[in-house]
Amino acid sequence: MDYKKAGVDIEAGYKSVELMKKHVAATMRPEVLGGLGGFSGTFSLAKIKEMEDPVLLSGTDGCGTKVKLAVIMDRHDTIGIDAVAMCVNDIACAGGEPLFFLDYIACGKNVPEKIADIVRGVAQGCVQSEAALIGGETAEHPGLMPEEDYDLAGFAVGVCDRKDMITGETLKDGDVLIGMASSGVHSNGFSLVRKVFEKELTREGLETCYEELGGRTLGETLLAPTRIYVKALKSVKNGGVKVKACCHITGGGFYENVPRMLREGTRAVIKKDSYEVPAIFRLLAAKGDIAPEMMYNTFNMGIGMVLAVDPADGDKTMELIRASGETPYVIGSVEEGEKGVTLC
Repeated sequence: MDYKKAGVDIEAGYKSVELMKKHVAATMRPEVLGGLGGFSGTFSLAKIKEMEDPVLLSGTDGCGTKVKLAVIMDRHDTIGIDAVAMCVNDIACAGGEPLFFLDYIACGKNVPEKIADIVRGVAQGCVQSEAALIGGETAEHPGLMPEEDYDLAGFAVGVCDRKDMITGETLKDGDVLIGMASSGVHSNGFSLVRKVFEKELTREGLETCYEELGGRTLGETLLAPTRIYVKALKSVKNGGVKVKACCHITGGGFYENVPRMLREGTRAVIKKDSYEVPAIFRLLAAKGDIAPEMMYNTFNMGIGMVLAVDPADGDKTMELIRASGETPYVIGSVEEGEKGVTLC
């Protein structure tokens, strides 16, 4: 008896590392010390000392049951972008710059090429957010997970000068709310998505094209990776605009996340007709007979990030976001009132 016969292939682990090295290399920053193979990732804090009052920010998350669709379709090259996005977007909406990221993959069986594909997506997410991928872990769990299954999670650390943190403390009546378009469902609400499309959750079903989705397949639409808004928010900051408050629309949709950006005594008023809701959400609502309130309480509905700025900075903020490659909409405003959100 040996470890391989027990279900853990150490040699496959070595091969996975070799296959992923080129992807990891693309994420390196000058602050990274050493490379893959050590017991910990190392990152120099020399530049942070240049800040007046540096604050570290961190985020950890996974991709939820979206991974199940990747498994069914046997397509694993974008799910890593989702894992990075869920962490770095949270850091960015607090005013932070993501510095580095670590991933954790738990799998039923280590198939090196599959693991390398997953990490390729993680690396792409890190490149998009300018964070270094400085370490990770691939854990083989025979007997705990079916061989074809895996789960993916990550952890990111960022930094911000305290004076540049986005806290919502200066919000006032009349401030403008700007939303940045999502790429679709992102990585939240997939338990409901899978329930609605229960009969379509086969490779053939997910590869079926839908006229309602502009001729795209259901799988392609649902697997579209989460948008990473780090560069857009950095562009706004570097453009001289003070972002007063910001929120990442994730699980809980508008009703749970928007109030998190507000100070007491302020209310967000968002106009649902201020942008076009993507077709996938209309299809979900119709096929699943989901009430509008539940849709906005579960999904991002086409807006992945919301920021509040002074009305005088509205046009400039829109221009800066467009220049970064994202699509912005003026979706509402801040009013005095009970803390919360009104969708109208």
